Amino acid sequence: MSQERLGELLGLTFQQVQKYEKGVNRIGAGRLFEIARILGVPIYYFYESVSEQLAGAPGFAETESPPVLEFVSSGEGLQLSLAYMRIKDSKVRKRVLDLVKSLSEDATAKEE
Repeated sequence: MSQERLGELLGLTFQQVQKYEKGVNRIGAGRLFEIARILGVPIYYFYESVSEQLAGAPGFAETESPPVLEFVSSGEGLQLSLAYMRIKDSKVRKRVLDLVKSLSEDATAKEE
């Protein structure tokens, strides 16, 4: 698929797609999900080389996907990420993050 066609499907210019491809601009989780959907590949397709690079690093010797990657690739993780990214107000995003942290701390305290 050409950069121009991918850009059309994403609602972007081919120059922006080119910047993503060259690594000049970062790709957000929502945009990466859309690219995977358009290309017909699973989201972890884009992380295969990362797993190989980390395989020899201390603490990353597991053969399974890291839990964070599995979560972000899951339906709930993706929905949460996309919803969070749609929050435009940075103060509101911070409050949501604080709320999630607080809820996770409460759950951890109850388990102990």
